[in-house]
Amino acid sequence: MQPRPASYANHATSAPDLEGPGHRTWITRGANLVIAVSDVTAGVELARSDQPDEYMVFLARGAAIVRAGHETIAADAETLTIVPPGESRITATTDGRIVRVFSTQAADMASLASNAATYADGAPEVAPIVPWPTPPDGFRLRSYKPLACDKPDTNMRIFRSTNLMVNVMTRREGPRDPKKLSPHSHDDFEQCSVVLEGDYVHHLRWPWTPDQTTWREDEHVGIGAPSVTVIPAKVVHTSNNVGPARSWLLDVFAPPRLDFSKRPGMVINADDYPMPAGS
Repeated sequence: MQPRPASYANHATSAPDLEGPGHRTWITRGANLVIAVSDVTAGVELARSDQPDEYMVFLARGAAIVRAGHETIAADAETLTIVPPGESRITATTDGRIVRVFSTQAADMASLASNAATYADGAPEVAPIVPWPTPPDGFRLRSYKPLACDKPDTNMRIFRSTNLMVNVMTRREGPRDPKKLSPHSHDDFEQCSVVLEGDYVHHLRWPWTPDQTTWREDEHVGIGAPSVTVIPAKVVHTSNNVGPARSWLLDVFAPPRLDFSKRPGMVINADDYPMPAGS
């Protein structure tokens, strides 16, 4: 079996996967999730008519009104909103950039992904999403300001829903120290990195197996903003921002990571979303 390749979607050099009046959208998928990055003008509406599960919305730039059911939220830039299943609408009130994160239950979005063929086999090496418990107060719109959270001991601002996890990193000023990288791998889930500002190099190393014909060379891929990179399970990886410019990224996972969730205080909205029984 050939190892799964990484997916690199550089929006600066590729055509949008979905385009209409006032918006251009680039769509990239993983085994369990879909990331849609939309550049929008004021007044554009991004709607879901029958969304089967929760999805997340991060406003990288600009502001929007988010509606679901009988609820409405006015969301500013750098706001993370968790949207309940069912019908919903995001209306841009300014020009901006909107990042939406879905599970692959949003089959219409998954089918439009630029890398859809990479997952034609269903990615059996990745553990499927088993939804976490429903919030005690039920599904509803929830809005957070990740960068306003006071966590001086870490640059990670982690939030989860029943099916997804988003880590909104704080911005970096200047390049990361190349002597302080953090290579690691994940046995049965992928990591998706969304570059919002600056330039990064993603470093990937595939494990060797007894079959030498399946070995892959290491990859050191430079990519700027905006972009999405999907790192396969089991691949050793680390990333560093390069150059003097300010840099910023999101890391996205599906399902929520249990290791992060078990660390007290690590997941900022843990009280809203209980962990599975017995975990």
